[in-house]
Amino acid sequence: MRKKIAISLVMLFMFSSIGIAMAGGQAVTRIKDIAKIQGVRGNQLVGYGLVVGLAGTGDSSKSAFTVQSIASMLKNFGVTVSASQLQGKNVAAVMVTADLGPFVKSGDNIDITVSSLGDAKSLQGGILLQTPLKAATGLVYAVGQGSLSLGGNNTKLFSTVAKIPNGAIVERDVPTKIENNGSIALTLNNPDFTTASRIAKTIEREFGVSVMAVDAGTVEIKVPGEYADNLVGFIASLEELTVRPDSIAKIIINERTGTVVMGGNVTIDTVAVAHGGLSVKVGGQKSSSSEANPNVVILPTTASIGDLVNALNAVGAAPQEVIAIIQAINASGALHAELQFI
Repeated sequence: MRKKIAISLVMLFMFSSIGIAMAGGQAVTRIKDIAKIQGVRGNQLVGYGLVVGLAGTGDSSKSAFTVQSIASMLKNFGVTVSASQLQGKNVAAVMVTADLGPFVKSGDNIDITVSSLGDAKSLQGGILLQTPLKAATGLVYAVGQGSLSLGGNNTKLFSTVAKIPNGAIVERDVPTKIENNGSIALTLNNPDFTTASRIAKTIEREFGVSVMAVDAGTVEIKVPGEYADNLVGFIASLEELTVRPDSIAKIIINERTGTVVMGGNVTIDTVAVAHGGLSVKVGGQKSSSSEANPNVVILPTTASIGDLVNALNAVGAAPQEVIAIIQAINASGALHAELQFI
């Protein structure tokens, strides 16, 4: 029997503080879950360092930069040695990366990831030496050091990448400015003109302040006078407001796995498609001959694309056949959705 296609009907619903609410086919959700305050962002950090203490699994002599790094490090400690005299089997050159989240302060600890840069076989058991972590500006924002953890049972498969939980100390604060001339701005996670307009109207109705949807992804809000000294309280109240987000009809297809994911607002017009031995009719009339033929799929005019896929699965259509039929219906203009392949 041919493998059936996997299908997920995604209704894009979210949980609110009072449970799940549905309206007009879309979920009513908190502003907090579909937008973020403009100016609240993280920063990426990167650094170059050395891992020592490896049991002969470090970089070979072919990794010249590792040997040069060891010589430079020793020179900083007052030890002068020629790079030609060094062997790096117990040392590995690594790149250290980290995400510096918003509102992280000097003295806080953040997680870091350590990845081999040379030809080391494994980082297991190694210790990262003090490594400055820089932002794109070139400024040092954190310093990492500590024992590496490969974690899990897949150390043989991923032995050249390790983590150090809380392995870096933040040395510099990142200034965060969320208010501009008495106003704040929301940035939508998924820009949409309808959703932005609904958010603006909801906030204006709740707080009675000036709110403007600047574009599909930005909503500017005037901070009410009573919250002038309590911006955090205003943002907290703002985030708890609920709206009904809108979204475009979209079908996502993964040809490698035979998976079709679609939104609940995908519709299909009356159409007839013949593919190989299969015949599909949406809005057709059933007859005795069509009912007797298992390769003929007839659906009512009100059928959705989900009904179509379920019907094709029922007659044993292969994943590639289902995907080909969806593509053909889309090409004919009868499918009202954006088709995306991943």
